[in-house]
Amino acid sequence: MVADAVIYHPTVAHWLKFTATTAGRDKLLRTIQYFSRFYAWYLFRTNNPAATIKPFEAAKKQLGIARKLLRVGKFLEHLKAAATAADAKGLDPVLRYCAVGRQIGYAGYLTLDNICVLDVAGIRPLANAKRLQREAAKFWLSGLTFNTIAGLYTLYVLRQRAAAVDKKEGEGAVESKKIEREWNATSLQLAQDMCDICLPSTSLGLLNLDDGLVGIAGTVSSLLGVYSVWKKTA
Repeated sequence: MVADAVIYHPTVAHWLKFTATTAGRDKLLRTIQYFSRFYAWYLFRTNNPAATIKPFEAAKKQLGIARKLLRVGKFLEHLKAAATAADAKGLDPVLRYCAVGRQIGYAGYLTLDNICVLDVAGIRPLANAKRLQREAAKFWLSGLTFNTIAGLYTLYVLRQRAAAVDKKEGEGAVESKKIEREWNATSLQLAQDMCDICLPSTSLGLLNLDDGLVGIAGTVSSLLGVYSVWKKTA
């Protein structure tokens, strides 16, 4: 009876649905990867022995490789999304241009990331791997920048819409709730993007963050991603 109650519990069904998605698995692996990066840095700074630090360094490296393998071919998804956004003539021009820029940025990042997979996995060394990874970071940063601009612009538009709504009317109350949901979703994505921007910015030398801060930023971003995917799979 107890086993049946656990197996057929809605949360278990939701968990299985969540982990069945590539995005769900990736966000979980990413959370562990960046937390391991932070914790390895913390253990090193607190003068712990190398044997204690080694498992977390290994987790950071191996989960990073696993995630790169999961992303193989994903650049096609973003190229298609860029074409779809470019064709969306009815979309707000600012949001359309930002969507195209974001998707092209992510597609460029993932294309170069895929090229470096064999080198990172130690299967086949690539002479210009470091240069390609640096270029990939530039594409990633550009995609995140476009997404951040779109988020800030969306919040501005939502604020204007909210100011024009009469909450005393029935339709106004419904519209107000809709704006609130959109505001929360946009704010969540914006917070995630701001954390993510720290990662390529540090790789490119634009920010001088140590592994501890990068690990925290990546962990927070990943947890926000887990939350978003969890809600979508509800």
